[in-house]
Amino acid sequence: MRICFVSRRFFPAISGMSIYAINLLRQLVAGGHDVTMISQYYGDPARASVYGGGPPPAVPGVRVLGLEAVGEQANGNFERDIDGIVDAIALEHARAPFDILHAQYGYPTGWATMIAARRFGLPCVVSIQGGDGHWVGSCCETHRLAMVRVLDHAGALLIGGDSFAGEVHERLGTALDRFTIVPGAVDTSHFTPALKNETEGPVRLLYHGRVDARKGVLDFLQALPDVHGNWRATISGIGPDVERAKVLATELGLADLVMFSGYAEYDAVPELYRAHDVFVSPTYAEGFSNTILEAMACGLAVVSCHAVGVVDCVRDDENGMLTDPGDVPALAASLTSVIIDADRRARLARAALAECRRVYSWEAVGRQISGIYHSLHDRPQSPFDATLPVTPCRFRSEPHLL
Repeated sequence: MRICFVSRRFFPAISGMSIYAINLLRQLVAGGHDVTMISQYYGDPARASVYGGGPPPAVPGVRVLGLEAVGEQANGNFERDIDGIVDAIALEHARAPFDILHAQYGYPTGWATMIAARRFGLPCVVSIQGGDGHWVGSCCETHRLAMVRVLDHAGALLIGGDSFAGEVHERLGTALDRFTIVPGAVDTSHFTPALKNETEGPVRLLYHGRVDARKGVLDFLQALPDVHGNWRATISGIGPDVERAKVLATELGLADLVMFSGYAEYDAVPELYRAHDVFVSPTYAEGFSNTILEAMACGLAVVSCHAVGVVDCVRDDENGMLTDPGDVPALAASLTSVIIDADRRARLARAALAECRRVYSWEAVGRQISGIYHSLHDRPQSPFDATLPVTPCRFRSEPHLL
């Protein structure tokens, strides 16, 4: 099949969407599909320094096209970028017709891809992956209507788990039977445990991902002064709250205990995990946490939260430790528990690794998505109204939220 995958974020931006995209692209190519990826990216240096940016790199076997999100960067004009995405799909379709379009993220990429699919009579798949399900559409009527129409009319809606589907249902009214659950996955040949024995040194705690208050990084720092035992911590990544986190660490007297390691190339991330013992992700919500799966595959014990997108793969004191998002004292207690109790730490890590290898393989997920493509191949596109009202939007001043 000729597939056009429209990505909201791709490398060099490090995000769950980048990781999802690269692994799916590899599986589609391995399955014999002809794949083109059109990916948005940040070119503005200031924004790129926070989120990662620059044109997407080459992917073996994939035709890769980058579209700078110029409207979003200028003044949060997502509608301008939507026109650019539709035009790019049209040009590629004219060069060699597609069989199916697959968008990552409901808005703006999902909306743009649905418009293109309607124009060319193609089936359209949309993956709901994070902020699109959590908050996009809460900013203005324009984005709300676009999200509702994507959710109502895409040929297939892929989502990582039941908890996330339930949140979107409650927030935007989407019928639960509209969703196809396609869980997150991890490359278990790339992410593997270290060949190491427990040592007498400090237990090494790792936060890796976007350094953002919504991901719980500030809660992690606030918990650390009350964490007992012998430990050291690393905060890896870039994001909007890096400087705020560094200031907080200094204010809390953690400068000698917490290291900020900055941006990590994706191929270097497995060694980063393997240099640590416990993965800490006190997030408030996820689509499906790629970093948690990566940490599980690398043999780390996981401390996270009873949060959307986490509870689908982590169960408290079975294959990880869970507290309520924002409950700093409970987070400190969970961290203390896995630090001072080596047997518990090892038990949780073993259970997580075994489940990861058994359930969350990209080979299985790739086959599932390819099957969805084939099931939609001859299905007509559902009609929808592509006109939207122009309403004031708070993303004009806070476009980074998308």
